[in-house]
Amino acid sequence: MRNTIWIGLLVAALVAVFILMGDEASQTAAPIDEAAATNENAGGPDAQAPRAASAGLIDDERINNADRDEPGAWLAHGRTYEEQRFSPLTAINRENVTELGLAWHRDMNTNRAQESTPIVVDGVMYFTSAWSRVYAMDAATGEQLWFHDPEVPGEWARWACCDVVNRGVAVYRGRVYVGSLDGRLIALDAATGEVVWEVDTVIDRERRYTITGAPRAAKGKVFIGNGGAEYGVRGYVTAYDAETGEQAWRFFTVPGDPSLPFEHEEMEMAAKTWKGGAWWEFGGGGTVWNSIVYDPDFDHVYLGVGNGAPWTRVIRSPGGGDNLFLSSIVALDVDTGKMKWHYQTTPGDNWDYTAVQDMALAEMSIDGEVRKVLLQAPKNGFFYVIDRADGTLLRAHPFATVTWATHVDLETGRPVENPGMNYQKEGLWVLPGPLGAHNWQAMSVDVEAGVAYIPAQDNPFFFNMPDAHQDTGLYKRNPNAWNLGVEIARVSQLVETNLETQPKPVGYLKAFDPLTGEDKWVVEHPHYWNGGVLASAGGLVFQGDALGMLTAYDKDTGDALWQFNTHTSMLAPPITYEIDGVQYLTILTGSGGGDLFGGETAPTPASLTYGNAGRLLAFTLGGSAELPVPTAVDRNIPEQTLPEISDEDLVRGERLYNTYCSVCHGLFARSGGAITDLRLIGEGSHTAFNQVVLEGLLAANGMASFADSLTDEDVTRIHAYVRHRAHEDRQVAIGEKDRPRLSWVP
Repeated sequence: MRNTIWIGLLVAALVAVFILMGDEASQTAAPIDEAAATNENAGGPDAQAPRAASAGLIDDERINNADRDEPGAWLAHGRTYEEQRFSPLTAINRENVTELGLAWHRDMNTNRAQESTPIVVDGVMYFTSAWSRVYAMDAATGEQLWFHDPEVPGEWARWACCDVVNRGVAVYRGRVYVGSLDGRLIALDAATGEVVWEVDTVIDRERRYTITGAPRAAKGKVFIGNGGAEYGVRGYVTAYDAETGEQAWRFFTVPGDPSLPFEHEEMEMAAKTWKGGAWWEFGGGGTVWNSIVYDPDFDHVYLGVGNGAPWTRVIRSPGGGDNLFLSSIVALDVDTGKMKWHYQTTPGDNWDYTAVQDMALAEMSIDGEVRKVLLQAPKNGFFYVIDRADGTLLRAHPFATVTWATHVDLETGRPVENPGMNYQKEGLWVLPGPLGAHNWQAMSVDVEAGVAYIPAQDNPFFFNMPDAHQDTGLYKRNPNAWNLGVEIARVSQLVETNLETQPKPVGYLKAFDPLTGEDKWVVEHPHYWNGGVLASAGGLVFQGDALGMLTAYDKDTGDALWQFNTHTSMLAPPITYEIDGVQYLTILTGSGGGDLFGGETAPTPASLTYGNAGRLLAFTLGGSAELPVPTAVDRNIPEQTLPEISDEDLVRGERLYNTYCSVCHGLFARSGGAITDLRLIGEGSHTAFNQVVLEGLLAANGMASFADSLTDEDVTRIHAYVRHRAHEDRQVAIGEKDRPRLSWVP
């Protein structure tokens, strides 16, 4: 009887304390507390036909005329179809921004990353939180109008390379469209949150597809891509009829099995650029997980295409080739899905250099001629100016530190690779690293000033060919882990050995001239992983950063004019809107996302100091609300009971941790704040460690079972490695050692 009671108490303590991966509250968190929800989980598979649309009445004409008719609305993901994220509002400006104060805030009841861009129309704000949950709120007060939870299975978090995030919704013709983490596209009634229709966008449920990007809507269609390249999927974008959910067209971004018919003629063209190997077994990659832009001038839809799978081209396509359409911008006919043109930013991608980053549309005078251009600052570190009519490259200047290439040749349109940075010969630090010189965090474009405001970074990665491939020439796909084509199992040893030569990671906010390649001004951030950007006609640029500061900068000089301490790191971009003559500034707080692997970094982000509190904050001139006083998280590492284990088994535990655990719990077993830090868990959780990992005790919160990949002995080895890492860092913290041991791999 006593044993039964003890087991019950242990499980209760475990659920409360040991959330290895997931929210501090349950994954199925309730709607926002501060306001009553009229529909906590509206609709479902048997939802009734919707009533006539009465909210969310956005259409193409309204978006196209937003600057003239509704400058105070935010009608599309980047405010308008041009996606410049530049607001014409001026009520909040350089002269009065010091009077800006918090008007209201709402807790999101999660400690997972917040990446959404809200849509604001007719006084209502629509946005998403973690786990693809959708909220509709009164944009003036923050009162919740409805809430929809697509009930993504918690286990699906295991297949999301970069957190259980979502970047927002599309609102169109009375409906709200959201892509769920597990690959569904859902249409909701904008007035009630009831489900109108739902489709499964995934072509192969044996592969680990996800959706984290915001859908786009135009010309009666909704466009959605997907993610999952690291787990071995094949990228594509699908257009659905906005009214019925019927598929209109689908465009694959990389070729499939060459023994099968090509899905469309562009795949026959692309297949000629993949040579040797069996890329289709690896999936190929090329996922469109972020930027999709509609161009009303040409009736184009532009796709920002992602990296190859695996990253390393000699494994993916050993016979060489450019591997179209990886790392490309692809222009499609909006009605047919046929390709009009393409431009590849990184031929034969070898570094995870996606081209999924924001694309902005503009008209600019270039060499004496007004051109309709597309602007993008992708991961590879070069800022591209491309003619939208035919894909002609007009400019390509570096906007951050770039070591993999020397320049882009404007005659050929191709980057000139630096031969001294070939990691197939030996491992080395490369800039940019896989997080890119610019990731998904939004930039803002001020066309009149000729400036792009970019959240840039210098964050290196030590690229090294996989040991198994070096030894045997072979590389085997693991369906249950990342397949990068670089050495991950001993990445901690590689980093520790080469720390002295590591370039310093640093972040920037840059006012960059894309035509000349000159920095108008630069603000250096202590941390590299910062938030998206908003600029306005009020002469301001707003950005949230890793240290928890939301700052307004003078857009002409970069001088900081106002700051607000949110006590939480930020990734999401701010937006601004106007209701009844009052201008609002809003932002979501909460970090994580693609840098979960980076773990605990210096300087310490706010989310490590105070916890990763997901909140929606709204500011107005004269706002006087206050945030709760934060309490610093106790990050003292408990004294460890070190298990008796052989050196060989400890090394095996380290390699397994790096392969299966580090992508969420962080390098060196140091968490970045969004996921539980395994060095800090208590003895009860240590006792149940194997049960959680193998039996999926916390699967509903995102910590799925790993019984398909790990044995009981494997988990015991991983646990021992975690204990030893915790002991090393504790010894430094209490002054017993100067430096911790980071790796046991010889």
